[in-house]
Amino acid sequence: MSYTIIVFVKQVPDTQNITGDAMKPDGTVNRAALPAIFNPEDLNALELGIQLKERYNAKLVVGTMGPPNASEVLRESLYRGADEAVLLTDRAFAGADTLATSYALSCCANKIGKFDLILCGRQAIDGDTAQVGPQLAEKLGLPQISYVEEVEELTKKKVRAKRAIEGGYEIVDCPVPALMTVVAANVPRPANAKNIMKFKKAMTRSELHKAHSDADYTDAEALVVEEAALKEKGLWIQELTAEDVGADIERIGLKGSPTKVKKIQSVVLTGADFKNIDPTEVGVNSLIHELIEDHTLG
Repeated sequence: MSYTIIVFVKQVPDTQNITGDAMKPDGTVNRAALPAIFNPEDLNALELGIQLKERYNAKLVVGTMGPPNASEVLRESLYRGADEAVLLTDRAFAGADTLATSYALSCCANKIGKFDLILCGRQAIDGDTAQVGPQLAEKLGLPQISYVEEVEELTKKKVRAKRAIEGGYEIVDCPVPALMTVVAANVPRPANAKNIMKFKKAMTRSELHKAHSDADYTDAEALVVEEAALKEKGLWIQELTAEDVGADIERIGLKGSPTKVKKIQSVVLTGADFKNIDPTEVGVNSLIHELIEDHTLG
């Protein structure tokens, strides 16, 4: 019995290195000003997807929406064990908030075709909203389980998952197809050396054309032949535009995003006046009396 699992991942700016240049004047993220990394909790979703692939002989498709260089997280996914990769990229998607992003991903999921499960990380570190997964489920009309730690059973009729709740966990049965958001409850595996050797040459159509352009020649016939060869070897990263997935231009990118960022501030905590206290009984007693006098204690 075969299954198809889609994992949606995201390339995000490394928020540990955020600077004052992190936002553009229009309130969108200036991604060029920050190094890009694989969203950490999406790695947990990918790991769960790989585990299910191994247990149920499922096909694992990884998708992302982003600029052309977001293909890097797709190659990383292939290195870890994904079977296929899809890049949703178009200038029309730029500036999307969670509403526009979830709509675009729903179009991508419908384009991919029939599936049994969709997995997403709980949230991305650039927005911390945890909204895209649930919004995507709503747009696709899917039941959902959030905060999933592990999957106990998967059949063609239902999935049984363990989800985190305050103070413990609960076991939930849900009909499939379904969407699940995954928390950091597993340890994502490193890239597989054999997969790196196999998929390091995987590329999108844009990357193939750029390679020919950098080589100072463009041979249309050669491009067709090379694209066919990459597809035959399983090294083709499918690249889809808004038109390819039938997205309504009014519902994507800035046009489809009601959320606006008014201002971003860098908050720097500075030290106030301080006083050295001798690590002696006299010093500690002096500190206690001082705290009592200013009513901090007592």
